Amino acid sequence: MLPPELMKQIRLLEIRTNRDVEEIVGGAYHSVFKGRGIEFDEVREYTTDDDIRDIDWNVSARMNTPYVKRYIEERELNVMLLVDVSASGAFGSGEKTKRRTAAELAALLAFSAGSNGDKVGLLLFSDRRELLLPPRSGRTHTLRLIREMLAFAPQGRGTDISLALKEAGALLSKRSVIFLISDFLDAGEYEKTLKVLNRRHDVVAVRLRDLAELHWPLTVPVTVQDAESGRLVTIGGGHRTAERVNAAAAAELHESTGVCERAKVDLIDVRSGEDPLKPLIQFFNRRRRRFRG
Repeated sequence: MLPPELMKQIRLLEIRTNRDVEEIVGGAYHSVFKGRGIEFDEVREYTTDDDIRDIDWNVSARMNTPYVKRYIEERELNVMLLVDVSASGAFGSGEKTKRRTAAELAALLAFSAGSNGDKVGLLLFSDRRELLLPPRSGRTHTLRLIREMLAFAPQGRGTDISLALKEAGALLSKRSVIFLISDFLDAGEYEKTLKVLNRRHDVVAVRLRDLAELHWPLTVPVTVQDAESGRLVTIGGGHRTAERVNAAAAAELHESTGVCERAKVDLIDVRSGEDPLKPLIQFFNRRRRRFRG
């Protein structure tokens, strides 16, 4: 039986996300992630509401006007949530840790997919595969995903994004939507694996960072511990030291941004402690405009 406090957290999260899901499912989710179709149906003349990727260029050339292919659309999608539960997720300078924010974000995505009739799966990872729940539909399954994200105790402390991407690729035979939720503090190489997976599936990266990781708040000497390696690091005081720490953080952000750009993967930035609904809505709107244009 679940502890009463955990049951309360799950219930509160369900109530809140069900309210917010209306803003996502109200057209944005389906228009961005609708099935690409499994069976050709017909061609018809292009309209401004069509996706330009569906244009049949051979027919359009013969008819001297744009025509699009129509398909019998898949009734459901597979949505896979890859959530980083490494030790660095326990950090939070405000009321919420990165991991708690990741759970809220994943809950929003899970309930949105469920409201659209899609199947949702979960892969929790650190420097190993921690937990794998294959995509399924139904409220009971979605609530189990939320419970695991809130209460799961990982064994590993480090981060291996490449391993998580390979695990997802091995599991998913049908083209799926994959949300990779992580702070991307991974010293390993994952760009090649990300490119390969994004060619077969639709991968979206969600980068979770705390404000204190981006803008060092202290100007006094302090010794900190790396949550994943356990290594102690002494950071000197003064504004110049803070500037160097901030510059290193900016360089690391630039590197992970470049990896996503080269892999042609959309990137959403979320700050721990903030409401993840706003950046999600902004992402859906950006992608919808891009598909239409």
